[in-house]
Amino acid sequence: MVRGTPRGRRAVHGRRARPSGSGRQIRKVDHTGITVASLADSLEFWVGVLGFKHLYTTRFPNDPFIENVVGVPGAALVLAMVEGPGHSIELLEYSAPGERHIMKPRSCDVGSVHVALLVDDLDALLDRMKQAGWNPVGTPQTVVEGERAGLRLVYVRGPDGATVELLQPGPGAVSSPKT
Repeated sequence: MVRGTPRGRRAVHGRRARPSGSGRQIRKVDHTGITVASLADSLEFWVGVLGFKHLYTTRFPNDPFIENVVGVPGAALVLAMVEGPGHSIELLEYSAPGERHIMKPRSCDVGSVHVALLVDDLDALLDRMKQAGWNPVGTPQTVVEGERAGLRLVYVRGPDGATVELLQPGPGAVSSPKT
């Protein structure tokens, strides 16, 4: 509940969000998709550096099916699905249309998204990620109070602008907020 909103409804840009009701529509999160410049480089990172498992690669030539799915006229792409502990990442390399842009939003920019990974050894993984061209946007920080006290975390950004948050629970720290 957000304080100051009536009957436990969350305010959304000046409006009240509708209550969710008793029936859930979402079963679980299936995957997170990331558009990349090089599928080969991205697979090397997600599989070689982070240890995700490469499940499959599929090519989608331009046709009405893929145009309607992604909402981009002329789209053609190759995607690879990789699986990590508890979550899958879909890597998409578009070959068309030609007028694609590389966007490297800052964390505060609307539309910026990150994937958060719980890790055992933040410093060791951070070193491996740096060698692969993924650099921290700041220095690792430690939560000093509250449920997550002791948690170390840092954002790391890749060559394509994608952001991964690394979280290393400290002694007694709650690794995920209660929902």
